[in-house]
Amino acid sequence: MASDYRLNLRRCLLLLAFFSFTDAFYIPGWSIKSYKEKEAIPLLVNKVYSDNTQLQYAYYDLPYVCPPTGVQHSGSSLLSGQTIPLNLGEVLRGDRITQSDIELIMGQDQECHFLCSRTVSRKDLKRAKEMVKDGYVAEWIVDNLPGATSFVTVDKSRKYYAAGFKMGYQEVDLASGKGRYYINNHLTIVIRHRKAPGRDGGKGGRVIVGFEVYTKSIGRTKRLENGCPADVNDIDSYQPMELYLPPNSTDFAVQYPHSSYHPPESEQDIEDGATLEIPYSYSVYFREDESIEWAHRWDLYFVNQEEGSRIHWLAIVNSLIICGLLSAIVAMILARTIRSDIKTYKDSSAEEGKARIKRRSRRGSGTRTPRGEKVGVGLLEQVGDTENDADISSDDEPLEDVTGWKLLHADVFRAPRFGYLLAPLVGSGMQLVFMAVGLLFLSSLGILNPSWRGGFVSVGIGLFVFAGLFSGYFSGRVYKTFGGVNWRKNTLITALLFPGLLFSLVFILNLFVWAQASSTALPFGTLIAIIMLWLCIQLPLVYVGSWYGFMRAGAWEHPTKTTTLPRQVPPRAWYIRSLNSILLAGLIPFAVIFIELIFVFQSLWQDKSGYYYVFGFLSVVSIILILSIAEVTIVTIYIKLCSEDYNWWWHSFAVGGSSSIWVFLYCVWYYLTKLHIEGFVSGLLFFAYSGMACTVYGLLTGTIGFLTAYAFVRRIYGYVSICWTKNGLYVASSYESYC
Repeated sequence: MASDYRLNLRRCLLLLAFFSFTDAFYIPGWSIKSYKEKEAIPLLVNKVYSDNTQLQYAYYDLPYVCPPTGVQHSGSSLLSGQTIPLNLGEVLRGDRITQSDIELIMGQDQECHFLCSRTVSRKDLKRAKEMVKDGYVAEWIVDNLPGATSFVTVDKSRKYYAAGFKMGYQEVDLASGKGRYYINNHLTIVIRHRKAPGRDGGKGGRVIVGFEVYTKSIGRTKRLENGCPADVNDIDSYQPMELYLPPNSTDFAVQYPHSSYHPPESEQDIEDGATLEIPYSYSVYFREDESIEWAHRWDLYFVNQEEGSRIHWLAIVNSLIICGLLSAIVAMILARTIRSDIKTYKDSSAEEGKARIKRRSRRGSGTRTPRGEKVGVGLLEQVGDTENDADISSDDEPLEDVTGWKLLHADVFRAPRFGYLLAPLVGSGMQLVFMAVGLLFLSSLGILNPSWRGGFVSVGIGLFVFAGLFSGYFSGRVYKTFGGVNWRKNTLITALLFPGLLFSLVFILNLFVWAQASSTALPFGTLIAIIMLWLCIQLPLVYVGSWYGFMRAGAWEHPTKTTTLPRQVPPRAWYIRSLNSILLAGLIPFAVIFIELIFVFQSLWQDKSGYYYVFGFLSVVSIILILSIAEVTIVTIYIKLCSEDYNWWWHSFAVGGSSSIWVFLYCVWYYLTKLHIEGFVSGLLFFAYSGMACTVYGLLTGTIGFLTAYAFVRRIYGYVSICWTKNGLYVASSYESYC
């Protein structure tokens, strides 16, 4: 058994190693867009975002950038300012992609093109300063490529991209110690292109393989009549464009230097109609670059692949070591402890059977009581029957050897309290398992990749809705196993409990985001679409799955029967008590995913300009995580059963999902030490999103732990059915007999 287990483990690891090499591979699309010479190329603007806040804004909603003119430009069927059709994932992630007024013509450089001169009030200027201070980054799109800021590695061996470009920058005035803010109002756009593959290349077609944006801050002086700087190539000779208007109130710090009261800056600058003119311009350069293949043009956005890959392999080795130790413990429990128990009691049952036959033959050879005589049935007569008393005492001798989990044969499958809640949670957990497996599989194959903007979220929602079949099936079957009868009520709870709580929380958060005028706020039509997906598609699928699981598949059969009266649970050691064992058990799965969590959190919260791309490694770590959760749950439940505690249903679910507690604590630590998020709404969004993610993770892993423990308990009690009879105790192997 152990050799087969190791052989299967080696095969699994080889398969996982194969999938790990798909971390940087993606399917870029089914059609390559090529452009001919002097063909117009549309430039789209999306949103602005920051690593220091969770609030995103549509680019054209900013009061200090050039507004759209509403003119239709060549190369696009949309007017400037019109939004292109977005998928559900793009809307949920806050994308607001619109047509811009910037004109790009394939192969034609533009040294300078004046865009507009924006008049900014004090209120708008204050907001511009705040966004520059928070480090907001703008995202523009050309040919589905986000505009990128170009960087070079420390050893200058290669170049890499960070999506987006800074709206401005901040400097500290050495004299006053206050910050001075500058807006990047001149953008140099570099389009890298090469010959198109196939027939289009023979016809002069070109494909875009790079989109770089370089920012400059140029003051209003030394400008031509058209608004452009007089010498674009000598930008350093210009003063930067500072976001500054002279204060219109008294400087109390100067007038009263010894006063301890200084009014805040918001009270010093009162709106008086003063404005600041910000001129915007851009340059365009086309550069041919044959070193970048179109199919690999996204590779430059994946930062530090070589170094990151080594760390990911370290995470896998760390996870394998932990999983290997757990496997050894589980193998010892299964191969030694339980198997020796089963073998011992099979032997004892055989000896007991022989002794019982001898006693029966001895009693049969004795003197029989005449049918007409009365037999004493009082206590005295029973005590005086020394021969029968010896037989009974000999029958009861095996009871002294029965300890631990073997005593729970009549209680181990007793339905848990609040089973009507556990069944829907298990169903929702299986729904999330199906969604997670589908997302990891498609991402590892490269189908879900950064070039499909919003695809990960859209496909995830689709898989979650379709997985309502699995949710209903497992919920209905577990519910019937617990003795439930009202399967329609269980169906409604399964379909409404977790999705309803999730939607309610999203709706409440949406009110806070909407009050901030952020693009992250979901439009009313999107909320209606989500409700329709939930009630009109997922709910019927849950109903169908629940009907099949409850009516057709039925309850799982247990190897032992449950008595009417429950046995008393003895006192337990401190480490076996529910809360302590749950917290201790959650540390091991958390240690398995800890290193990979660093990369995930960095991509989600700390470096939003980068892309998380190593789904091959993530799939390997996820599989090791599942094995670790299963093994930890088996060990924990075995210890619990050995302490004669049969309340394992909820405990197995909690142990499986216990690592989510440590993940949430890690989120709190990450927020306090790594992030610089400011503002109540941004902090609320961080903890709300983290709580939702940990809840999803806890349901998923809790379901894995529950099903693993259930299979383990059925397995060990299926090998040994301990049955009580009127003559004493005997042991029946496999499913030979029932109590």
